[in-house]
Amino acid sequence: MGDYISMLKQNGLKTTFQRLYIMQVIDDYGHLDIDEIYSKVLLVHPSISLATIYKNILTLVEKKVIKEVPIEGKKSKYEILKQDHFHLICIECGSVEDCDYEELSGVVSSSSRHHHFLQKKVELSVYGYCKKCIDKINEKS
Repeated sequence: MGDYISMLKQNGLKTTFQRLYIMQVIDDYGHLDIDEIYSKVLLVHPSISLATIYKNILTLVEKKVIKEVPIEGKKSKYEILKQDHFHLICIECGSVEDCDYEELSGVVSSSSRHHHFLQKKVELSVYGYCKKCIDKINEKS
């Protein structure tokens, strides 16, 4: 939990057990929506309300400790803030997979230079079907 404590302090936030556990759950499970976070937190801290989860998630996003990953047509998911990467998002099941930004960095940098644009941050989501959903679709046909 030491890293979480440092992250909170660096971003001017008090260290509370709710915030620490929310961060741990997100870090352990990857990309989760608020309901998924709530159900996992409830297993260990059954007295925490959904409102407390919402409030803390909003604060952690605002202070850039965690990041909201909007998903078209579904609830947003959340992840611990980390180095630039892009997301592969399944339009069937809503799974989110991180991909190394280095795979696209040349293309993005070249495009930025071409448009005389000074790039500071990259956020990219690619929508399609994950392997599990492709396999299910192929089984049906």
